[in-house]
Amino acid sequence: MIQASLKNKTKSSFYMDVFEAIEKRRAIKNFDPNHVMSRQEIDKILSAAILSPTSYNIQNWRFVIITDKDTKAKIRAASWNQAQVSDASVVIVLCADLLAWKKDPARYWKNAPKSAQDYLVPAIIETYEGNESFQREEAIRSCGMAAQTIMLASSGMNYDSCPMIGFVPDEVAKIINLPSDHTIVMMVVVGKALKPANPRGGQLPLGEVSVNEHF
Repeated sequence: MIQASLKNKTKSSFYMDVFEAIEKRRAIKNFDPNHVMSRQEIDKILSAAILSPTSYNIQNWRFVIITDKDTKAKIRAASWNQAQVSDASVVIVLCADLLAWKKDPARYWKNAPKSAQDYLVPAIIETYEGNESFQREEAIRSCGMAAQTIMLASSGMNYDSCPMIGFVPDEVAKIINLPSDHTIVMMVVVGKALKPANPRGGQLPLGEVSVNEHF
């Protein structure tokens, strides 16, 4: 009886932590430029990010981690001089390998039963080969889910974040030496906020954005 009670308490606490992180997450523009995140902290956030789902488990996201001040200054210049780029502790450029699907796809299912491997590995090739638009769409979906995981993990660690598409992709690509078979999807900056976020601009009521069964 006591064990069941403890189990329920732990489960309840977990859900509260998740929802609190969701509520705390805001797009912060003003970061403490003197705060330094440890590599261990950054890796903890990324270790959560790589648990994000991807189609056929191809794990096509690639995370470029930028903490060097000079490199951040270059990224800031390519981001219309937005201060959060240089002032945040870390800039994470979320890229995707558009050809991840054909780079030894068997490794994505190496721990699965052989019957699953025999089905899934050929299915990856059949789904992606010759379908460049789908490759790019999946890149956006994969990185979008990973970005949300990064922001929620940061929030859960009492860090702040800001998702960004306000930059010139070609310029950022040159700075990070982006491979030709990769694409940049977005950036997320993470650090310590200098001041709380402004009140939310206005959330639409749930009834306006959700429908039951069909429109």
